[in-house]
Amino acid sequence: MLFHDRAEAGRLLAGKLARYRSRPDVLVLALPRGGVPVAFEVARALHAPLDVFLVRKLGVPGQEELAMGAIATGGVRVLNEDVVRALAIPEEWIEIITAEEEQELRRREQLYRDDRPPLDVRGRTVILIDDGLATGSTMRAAIAALRELGPSRIVVAVPVAARETCEEFQAEVDEVVCAATPEPFRAVGLWYEDFSQTSDEEVHDLLASAGGHSVLSGTHFPPVNSSASGPAS
Repeated sequence: MLFHDRAEAGRLLAGKLARYRSRPDVLVLALPRGGVPVAFEVARALHAPLDVFLVRKLGVPGQEELAMGAIATGGVRVLNEDVVRALAIPEEWIEIITAEEEQELRRREQLYRDDRPPLDVRGRTVILIDDGLATGSTMRAAIAALRELGPSRIVVAVPVAARETCEEFQAEVDEVVCAATPEPFRAVGLWYEDFSQTSDEEVHDLLASAGGHSVLSGTHFPPVNSSASGPAS
């Protein structure tokens, strides 16, 4: 399956999530930047509010590609204690790197949201969306951070993914929806005719024009009883 662009992929993915349509407990969160055009189409089809969930990896000093943790929207920080212990990373290094990444996270939140506060996810069903999953490292960081904010249910949804990565996520969240799992997979961008970079301006404009704009402006739904059962997979 080859998608024309992220918008087309989002419309197809929305069809796979139709059982969540018009449910008042559902929120759609996108991983920027590429996940936003996908999530915009999903949120519009499901009549659900849309927001971004920003995640910044905390890289190990000198080995920045190795994550010792992550920070995310809502003031969340999660640490990989195994990495921290194994490399004997001093607390002061962790604080310095956290401060640097928090500055960048705040800059992006201001750029994308203006003065709108992030959505309150407590007790809600959150559909977490990106434009695809290869190794899934960013999505894993997002899940770990999102869980700290207390949603009742986390659904990971992507248009395309490596089959093994999609299967691995089954044990990490309540539901995984991968619209396509082609083999061999190789890279997310191979499954889009247009995989051009999503700009910061596009992210801002899509959020501002989303159907859930009034919710993004601060009119939150009340928390849903976390004991409520979710839909059947």
